[in-house]
Amino acid sequence: MKTYSPKAKDIEREWWVIDVADKTLGKIATQVANLLMGKHKPIYAPHIDTGDYVVVINAAKVKVTGKKAEQKIYYRHSGYPGGLKSRRFEELFSKDPVLVIELAVKGMLPHNRLGRAMFKKLKVYPGNEHPHQAQISFRHPERSEELRTNGRKESEILPKER
Repeated sequence: MKTYSPKAKDIEREWWVIDVADKTLGKIATQVANLLMGKHKPIYAPHIDTGDYVVVINAAKVKVTGKKAEQKIYYRHSGYPGGLKSRRFEELFSKDPVLVIELAVKGMLPHNRLGRAMFKKLKVYPGNEHPHQAQISFRHPERSEELRTNGRKESEILPKER
């Protein structure tokens, strides 16, 4: 028996909307990274982008635990001697809460071309409003089974929906 490798035509992308209000940054970032990579799908393969689109709303209301708000530092380097720049979580979050979530998720994706392609499917918004209302299948990860079955019993679900 040969190992199955998904083809581009086999991949069906869905849209997920995640409300991160009053949720922990790290837990949300892990969940979003798994959705972007496609690890929740049975056809997951690490060398192919099988992931879905993710829309994150209420980024300005995300929480961090402990003293991370005062002590967490984000570093970047220009590549030149003495080019190390740093910013504390508080000032970065107050200036751009979207960037905090993007950096957390980006660090959990592969650090190559495939990871950059996965990252492009992430849409983060500081408030409750987003322009992706027209997409067909918005889903929430915690309610995915409930939405898939649409409240029907197991016997009422068609074989292609399983």
